Amino acid sequence: MHHVYLIEGQPKGTWYIGYTTDLKRRITEHNQHKNVSTSKELSWKLIYCETYVNKMDALGREKFLKSGSGRRFLKKQLLHFIAEKQ
Repeated sequence: MHHVYLIEGQPKGTWYIGYTTDLKRRITEHNQHKNVSTSKELSWKLIYCETYVNKMDALGREKFLKSGSGRRFLKKQLLHFIAEKQ
């Protein structure tokens, strides 16, 4: 399976969108600071994930979610999550 995921960093609340075939391993790598893009935060928590059978579908979705309209989509989808944090 192919996963497109959104993790939130602590303590700043930074969002990171990525793709993987092994979600548990990938989040562990983020928390062990093995990714330059996510090494600035202390820890990362999964807040959103979509799973695909086809790799190209997942990569296309990752590209969309990283765009401005994709980020707006995520903010709308996660409205309750964002509201609870404030």
